[in-house]
Amino acid sequence: MPAKQMLPGRRPSAVKAQGRKRPGVSVKRPGRPPGRGPLAGLRRTQQQLRRAWDRPLTAYYLIFGSSLLITVLGLVMVYSASMIKALQLGLGDAYFFKKQFLAAVIGGILLLVASRMPVKLHRALSYPVLAGTLFLMVLVQVPGIGVSINGNQNWISLGGPFMLQPSEFGKLALILWGADLLARKGDKELLSQWKHLLVPLVPVAFLLLGLIMLGGDMGTAMILGAILFGLLWLAGAPTRMFVGVLAFAGAIVALLIKTSPHRMDRLECIGATEPGKNDLCWQAVHGIYALASGGWFGSGLGASVEKWGQLPEAHTDFIFAITGEELGLAGTLSVLALFAALGYAGIRVAGRTEDSFVRFAAGGVTTWITAQAVINIGAVLGLLPIAGVPLPLFSYGGSALLPTMFAVGLLIAFAREEPAARAALAMRQPKTGWRRTGVRWKSMRRRVKKRPSGER
Repeated sequence: MPAKQMLPGRRPSAVKAQGRKRPGVSVKRPGRPPGRGPLAGLRRTQQQLRRAWDRPLTAYYLIFGSSLLITVLGLVMVYSASMIKALQLGLGDAYFFKKQFLAAVIGGILLLVASRMPVKLHRALSYPVLAGTLFLMVLVQVPGIGVSINGNQNWISLGGPFMLQPSEFGKLALILWGADLLARKGDKELLSQWKHLLVPLVPVAFLLLGLIMLGGDMGTAMILGAILFGLLWLAGAPTRMFVGVLAFAGAIVALLIKTSPHRMDRLECIGATEPGKNDLCWQAVHGIYALASGGWFGSGLGASVEKWGQLPEAHTDFIFAITGEELGLAGTLSVLALFAALGYAGIRVAGRTEDSFVRFAAGGVTTWITAQAVINIGAVLGLLPIAGVPLPLFSYGGSALLPTMFAVGLLIAFAREEPAARAALAMRQPKTGWRRTGVRWKSMRRRVKKRPSGER
């Protein structure tokens, strides 16, 4: 027998290497089990958020939740920003708030009705809504019927303190009619021909724009032009055609601005930090003052200084400035985040649908709300000229609130029509006490399958 007895199943080299570390070979030490630690937890959280973001009802909840929060916060800010103006006019401090609350209630009813209407009914309403809007916009220009406010004749008196601005409904009319027109032509594969793409969409849009410009409301005309470009882009307009239409519209806008001293004054107030000669930039500068004095968290709800007669249109076009003064940067960023969520949800609905009408209508509504919010907030920040357009769902004005809430109802209806969303909503029906798919439910008892004989 050898002096060193060999262990069974081991080579001599393995025995010699015991207790000795080989060069270049790492020794595995006990540590955290796999799947644990801060990085693994962060990955799991990211995956959970991604799964929640990709759920079928995400767009539905985003549209409903963000629009509801914007409207409620807008009501609060309308009351805060308008109370001093109402008292100066000899009215109650809640005068403008009550009118806005009534419009919000009516708009909420319109939202619920629109969200429950089938897509076919929305398409059937496109031509009546367009015809009614054109009729009202023509009536605005009739002497004795149309009412001029701040130099713009775009209103019709409904009796008492209630006024109607038909041009606000022109945005909704163009979206419904344009989406139905493009969807029908797309089904016939006619959108590849530029004549069918532009006619009659562009002439009708220019008719609406002309009626609006007769009243001098260039801000609403800009929103209508953005909707037209959005529909053309969704329809797949060639780059040359798109650039050509954009250049033509830009030339018209430049001509209208050049021939109007009032519009030139507004253009010169971009980025102004002083009121200037004859206080031409008074409103723009005091909007910046209101935002600058708000700080991180604002001076407190109702504690604005600029609304005491310093800032014109504090509860309408410049309500975002009062929001920044009273709620600070946190409040303005919250409003921006809500609009961003609403815009993302609208894009998601338009991108995931297979119905061409839904794609055009959802894209048009998203373009409308997003473009109007950008123009309004850009003017308050001094980055764009003051266009006189309200902040959607937020500023005071029933004529602007009603069609916008109906348009939000459209987005909700389209979000509900997605196949996955329909299935998810159907699964959320109450199960207790119902007989579904051959399953019988009894209280305090387990679920059992029904047998043909009735036995268990």
